[in-house]
Amino acid sequence: MKRPDWLEKEQLRSVIFDVDTPAGRRFDVVLIIAIAVSLVILFVESNPSLPHWLKLTLGVLEGVLTVLFTVEYVARLYCAEDRRGYALSGWGIIDLLAVLPPYLTFFLPGARYLLILRSIRFIRIFRIFRLFSFLNEGELLLKAIGRSIHKIAVYFLFVFVLVICLGTLMFIIESGQPDSAFRDIGASIYWAITTLSTVGYGDITPSTPLGRLLSSFIMLLGYTLIAVPGGIVTASFINTTDEPVRNGRCPRCDAKVRKGDRYCSQCGEKL
Repeated sequence: MKRPDWLEKEQLRSVIFDVDTPAGRRFDVVLIIAIAVSLVILFVESNPSLPHWLKLTLGVLEGVLTVLFTVEYVARLYCAEDRRGYALSGWGIIDLLAVLPPYLTFFLPGARYLLILRSIRFIRIFRIFRLFSFLNEGELLLKAIGRSIHKIAVYFLFVFVLVICLGTLMFIIESGQPDSAFRDIGASIYWAITTLSTVGYGDITPSTPLGRLLSSFIMLLGYTLIAVPGGIVTASFINTTDEPVRNGRCPRCDAKVRKGDRYCSQCGEKL
């Protein structure tokens, strides 16, 4: 007697989406291994001195993996309870980006190196080893960044105006010197950005005493400015983790908690 189609679909969904079953766990482990092999092939294949036979072998192996990833994505769409919801979800978009690059090479030859996006799928390792607390910490960090994004935007606008002013000032000081590297305001602003960020490539350097004095001031200023965004996010992160329990849910993992509980029964967060 033939099994109903819905039963086969349910079994396939259990294997692909459910990490709590032995089959689902094995599926995710094999998937992680396949992603790792694909990335190793990408790294090795980027070497232009590879012999032709090895490059051909790696190309065939990469083609096989691409077919497997394509079949996997189609299978996820087929057995998902909400296909549209899965396709537009974060996981669905990541899975799609892992499949598309090889097919884009027919139009853009360099697009194959976008296969590096498959590395994002390593996040699934958190599901395999049940490291959900790490994901909760990451969610808190993203929430803190989101809350402080306006302050950071204002800060970067200030830095943008600052480097324009400092670059223009250095152009005024250095442009009159013979063989000066500060040949235009654009190059001077580029110098101000690399100096203020303490990167300092050294391809453009001032030659006058006044220019070197200004350069020293900008270097010292850069150390203080770099710490500002980190302080903004840190303060927001502390405020996020110290939020009181709202609507009977844990502020870290959003699990339901009972009135009077001192700790969350799911993640152990102090309430």
